[in-house]
Amino acid sequence: MDLGINVNKSESGTIVTTTGELDVHSAGSLERVLQDLISQGDSTIVLDLTGLEFLDSTGLGVMVKALKWAQDAGGSLRVVADDEKIIKVFTITGLDEAMSLTSTNEGNPG
Repeated sequence: MDLGINVNKSESGTIVTTTGELDVHSAGSLERVLQDLISQGDSTIVLDLTGLEFLDSTGLGVMVKALKWAQDAGGSLRVVADDEKIIKVFTITGLDEAMSLTSTNEGNPG
């Protein structure tokens, strides 16, 4: 499955929504989108991974780069993920401590 990327800009920041698989074959596409946004001044980014089905270390590397680019530009990168497999990748690598990782279900009972 390919990676789908959708960008929505708002007053509070830019939401980048992904679907499909973020891996060695598709990570370059996301990297280009994030790099272009940040270089154009959109440095407050929410990366929505709720539609992602697979994530590998190459995808994580793109997020680490984007976090640095955003911070260097005075902004931030926040990641939203619900899938336990995706969250586990962040937890195992310790990136859940390095970047803002939230769930759309946080605070909801159940």
